[in-house]
Amino acid sequence: MIDVDLSQLPFTLIDDEGRDHVRRGMDIAYFDRNEIIIEMGQTGESVFLIHKGEVAEIDPTLPASSARIGHYTSGDLFGAISILNGKSRYRFQAEQECLCYVMPKALFIKLCRHHPDFESFFKQSLSHKARLLTEKRAEGGVTMAGFMLAKVSECMREPLIMDASTDIASAVGQLNDSHADSLLVNTQGKFGIVTKTDLLNGIVLDNYDHTSSVEKVAHFSLVTVTPNQYLFEALVLMTRHKVTRVVVMEQDALKGVVELTDVLSYFSSRSYVVSLQVEQANSLEALAAASQRTPELVNALMAQGVKLRFAMDLLAALNGRIMSKAWSFIIPEQYHAQSCLMVMGSEGRGEQILKTDQDNGLILADDSHWPSLAEDMNALTQTLIQLGYPPCPGNIMVSNPEWVGTVSQWKSNIAKWVSARDGDSLMKLAILLDAHGVAGDPKLLNSVRTALFERCSRDELLLSYFARAALRFSTPLTLFGSLKKPQHGIDIKKGGIFPIVHGVRTMALERRINATSTLDRLDALAEDGRLDRRFADDLGEALALFTELRLKQQLQTAEASNQQRSNRVVVQELSSLERDLLREALHIVKDFKQRLSHRYHLEYS
Repeated sequence: MIDVDLSQLPFTLIDDEGRDHVRRGMDIAYFDRNEIIIEMGQTGESVFLIHKGEVAEIDPTLPASSARIGHYTSGDLFGAISILNGKSRYRFQAEQECLCYVMPKALFIKLCRHHPDFESFFKQSLSHKARLLTEKRAEGGVTMAGFMLAKVSECMREPLIMDASTDIASAVGQLNDSHADSLLVNTQGKFGIVTKTDLLNGIVLDNYDHTSSVEKVAHFSLVTVTPNQYLFEALVLMTRHKVTRVVVMEQDALKGVVELTDVLSYFSSRSYVVSLQVEQANSLEALAAASQRTPELVNALMAQGVKLRFAMDLLAALNGRIMSKAWSFIIPEQYHAQSCLMVMGSEGRGEQILKTDQDNGLILADDSHWPSLAEDMNALTQTLIQLGYPPCPGNIMVSNPEWVGTVSQWKSNIAKWVSARDGDSLMKLAILLDAHGVAGDPKLLNSVRTALFERCSRDELLLSYFARAALRFSTPLTLFGSLKKPQHGIDIKKGGIFPIVHGVRTMALERRINATSTLDRLDALAEDGRLDRRFADDLGEALALFTELRLKQQLQTAEASNQQRSNRVVVQELSSLERDLLREALHIVKDFKQRLSHRYHLEYS
């Protein structure tokens, strides 16, 4: 029996007995430098797991300069596809002396027959492999089942329904008898919601009589979910819409209500109480205490293998609420309706997990009058610093008058930037394109965004200049298609994240897509037919992988010291599967850049 490490994918997809068969059935083979291990067109007879050495995957039909399309090192597997397809599409050749574990074809086929997940692993797309990696990090998906896969239907209450004509006194009695905090109001098939607080305010503040109908105090703008949505999504919606309950609907049929307290009690980890602490904060001190707990939440989410998209959604919603509450504490109420505080950059896209530098601006109504504007904006910037959001090195903050203006002034700025088309102007257009309102009147931002689309979406020359930045940084692959491995690591932001984010941003600008999240933009581009659905999904998974690898590195750095966060990922420290996924993801980026180059005529720029 050969002592071979089978603790990595895909061998974790077979049981202990299957792994025992692998160890008993494997052999060891030595290959000299430049020796061909599998020839193109050769019938697949074995699967190879590299113990030592390096192997190149070569397409002999291509010119020598581009024939090397893959690179395999210690822990990597090759040859399985040759067996599944009947013959090898490419040549596999030792680049140096190699020692490989060899699994016979008969044993591989037997494993595939008895373990379908093992067989499907070799046929899956990047998104499927990335999901397997996430589940593996979550120790077999225990938390994925308990947290990520928990559905709304598992936590909803039976709806308490009353007719809209019911009087307030009866409604209060029904709430007390049912030990409920809210009830649903039915008026001709349309539902509204009434809480205990609504009833109290109706009597005390609005002077309604206890015989008045509950319809007068009901809210008919409901935040809804379906029974099959993830419970985690319900928590994100509550945080984003500043509500403590959502109504469960299925095909226009009322199914139940989910309360925030139910969601928080369902998730045993105290980290998920952060959102409740933010909502309950009644002072800057209390808000700062809640804000300081977001790193704890990040660590908990990552440790439990929560899918990055959901984690980013929750953290973006939390950061938005923290800033919104800070705004309400600092800015006099009379100015709330005549302004819109917007966040930009990764915060605006909802793609920042660890707190980042401030990137914010202010849009004012054209008829606004705000004598203390400069003082209030300086106070807001200082407050956000106290809450853990460092000042922006580029001074893109509301304390900088350049990033504060009326709707007309912003529109004038857009026209000026479009006309200039220089690097600084294009950067400002990109920053503004990602803007997301977190406080004040969002209609002001909508007006500015509409002007941005009208100026840019049909300007082919501008789009070409705009798209060019996506090609600015080289993809960290060698000439032969393998991963570069500098000792200090590869810059995953420049090589992977930025080309996707900015390329998708360019296409969203052209198509007038209002979404600011890169993943939401990809969904919209796929629905629009501008991107093939599978390619859009792969781009999204590549972005998630790059972001997760960077976050993992940053969390480790944060634990070790107070060094500045790095965008570098050391390839040598990754697992075999992570290297495989990273290589595949970077090839997807390379493909995307070629598509951008063709679409926006960048070949000649």
